[in-house]
Amino acid sequence: MAGSALRRLMAEYKQLTLDPPEGIVAGPISEDNFFEWEALIAGPEGTCFEGGVFPARLIFPTDYPLSPPKMKFTCDMFHPNIFADGRVCISILHAPGDDPMGYELSAERWSPVQSVEKILLSVVSMLAEPNDESGANVDAAIMWREQRDEFNAIADGWCAKLLVYRRKWIMCVTVNTFYPEQHDSNNSLTHSFLKNPSLS
Repeated sequence: MAGSALRRLMAEYKQLTLDPPEGIVAGPISEDNFFEWEALIAGPEGTCFEGGVFPARLIFPTDYPLSPPKMKFTCDMFHPNIFADGRVCISILHAPGDDPMGYELSAERWSPVQSVEKILLSVVSMLAEPNDESGANVDAAIMWREQRDEFNAIADGWCAKLLVYRRKWIMCVTVNTFYPEQHDSNNSLTHSFLKNPSLS
């Protein structure tokens, strides 16, 4: 099972390298571990997260893609759909099948046809349009719904604190690798990412 999961992850990584979605860079933490990925996600333009670059980590099960990965931000985040410890709460990361709470449609939950790219794009959409009915961070949900200006001010503060990741983003684009500190011309983890104009 782990062998088929590894092949699937390698194929997805190759696709992300050849045709990366705008605003996202991602890849395995090393050549020896394709079951743990790092990602940098740019805050969507026109939102309170614009200009920020947010680091995250994905952990894949050995039966991937039958089961979804786990994802968490590795920086402080104040968002209705992100737990205090950084875990992301969106439907696509929930196990396949019916929701025992009856809240989500089964079609919204994980299925083997989903991918890392779809997860990351869903997270970008989540940043732009939070689900304020989510219980991941109740305080953030209430503030998003009732005190939007205050919520936006907090988000702006997080963006300002994360400039180190913005610098890494620019380095990734410049040398075409997710790991510029380990870069050499033969690096098998080379990316060719699209540059996000908002981060120039």
